[in-house]
Amino acid sequence: MGGLVLVASPIGNLEDLSPRAGRALAEADLWLVEDTRVSGKLQGHLGVSKPMRVCNEHTSEAQLAKYVAELKSGLNAALLTDAGTPGISDPGAWLADLCYEAGVPVEAIPGPSAVATALMLSGFFAQRFAFLGFLSRKPGPMKRELEPFADSPMTLVVFESPFRLKNLLAAAYTALGERRYAVCRELTKLHQQVYRSSLPDIPGEGLVPPKGEICVVFEGKRKPKNADE
Repeated sequence: MGGLVLVASPIGNLEDLSPRAGRALAEADLWLVEDTRVSGKLQGHLGVSKPMRVCNEHTSEAQLAKYVAELKSGLNAALLTDAGTPGISDPGAWLADLCYEAGVPVEAIPGPSAVATALMLSGFFAQRFAFLGFLSRKPGPMKRELEPFADSPMTLVVFESPFRLKNLLAAAYTALGERRYAVCRELTKLHQQVYRSSLPDIPGEGLVPPKGEICVVFEGKRKPKNADE
C-alpha cells in the first residue's frame, strides 16, 4: 500500500520550504495539487519533474475515490495547496478524510501557514484564536458571522480579497465594535505589508493597495487592566 503525505508549501518565499518537505516531494510518485501552474513553479525550484493531478474544490467525489484507489494499490502521493498548509481552508481535507476511511496511511509535514504568520506579525495575544477562513461576501451575512465573537477574548483571523477589505472592516466594526486589527498583505513576499490600526478606521488605497493576498487579524475583546483575573 502507498500513502498520502500532506506537505506545507511556501506562501511566498520559496526558501521557506523545509528540507524534509523537499525530500518528500522529490520522493513522491505524483503530486496532487490545486493548480498545476503554481505547483509547476515549485517543481522548477526543486529541480524535479513529477506527474501532477488536480485536487481542488472542483474535483468530483468519483475522482477522489480513484485517487484513493491508486494509493491503496501502492502509489505514494504528495498533496499540496497553492500556498500554505493543506487542510486549512483547503479542499485537500476531503481526500485525507477518505484515505483514513479506506485505511490508507496519511502523513503530514508542517511548514508555512498564512494563519500562523499573520498571527505572529499582528502583535496581538493569540493564546486562543479562531480562524474563520473566508466570510460571506455580502455585508449582512458577514456581520452575522462575526457577531458571536463580539465579547470573545479570542483573536480572529480572516482571509479576504483585497477588493472587499473595506466591506469587511465596516462589517467588523458593526459586529465587534472598537478594537485593534492588522491587515497582513503579501506575506513573506517582496512587498509584504502589515497595516495596524483600530476600528472604525478603514485605510484608503494609498495606505493598503488593493493587491495581493490578505489576512486580517482582529484582536480579541480586551479586559480592563483593573478587571478581576
